[in-house]
Amino acid sequence: MARRRRSTAARRRRALRIKWGTGGGAAALVLLVVFWASVWPYLLGFLLVGVAVETGRRLWRTDRLLRGRDRRWREEDAVQAGRRTLGEVDVMTGTEFEELVAGLCRRDGCTEVRRVGGAGDNGADVLGRLPDGRTMVVQCKRYAPSRAIPNRELRDLLGAQVHFRAEVAVFVTTSRFTGPSEKFAVQHDILAVHRDLLGLWNNGASLTSLSGVNGRGQGDARHRARWKQAYGG
Repeated sequence: MARRRRSTAARRRRALRIKWGTGGGAAALVLLVVFWASVWPYLLGFLLVGVAVETGRRLWRTDRLLRGRDRRWREEDAVQAGRRTLGEVDVMTGTEFEELVAGLCRRDGCTEVRRVGGAGDNGADVLGRLPDGRTMVVQCKRYAPSRAIPNRELRDLLGAQVHFRAEVAVFVTTSRFTGPSEKFAVQHDILAVHRDLLGLWNNGASLTSLSGVNGRGQGDARHRARWKQAYGG
């Protein structure tokens, strides 16, 4: 008998909960209908906010995906640049050589790198910032290996450094520097990247590491004699 009473009481409680739930839902529906004119702008606002959040999330994911692809493309381009031989560099146009130098700068972590060479370039071919934040101006000369860079071209670079207010000046060439021009570069803190250093840079050495051997690397008299025998000049 006690079990029946407990079972009946449980059924009554369930029925009461269902009744209250149904009644509450109906009341909420009635209130929604009555106050719809006041409520619908808020519901629409919540809906629009939800759509905006989802759209923003999708755009953020798309942006990250595109940035990742661009970064991989730049890395692949840098690797490909490092595979070019100096012989291949020798047959580049001046513009192609400037693009190569700009690409090597980017590979080494330089930022804001852009090629500006051309008519009215004020003595600069590439501008940017070194990884430590210092501004730089780069002059690029794709000359025959037999040709040597004279002092006047380094003086032009100093003028460009003043014009662009750059903190670091870099001269990159496929040839070599004369003895006086090499000394001039060291005296005026110009990073002189001659053919041999360009080969190291192209094969993976960083631009900043080359500053440690600035003014060196062109060899002694015997090396220069072999150079002239190989390239002439």
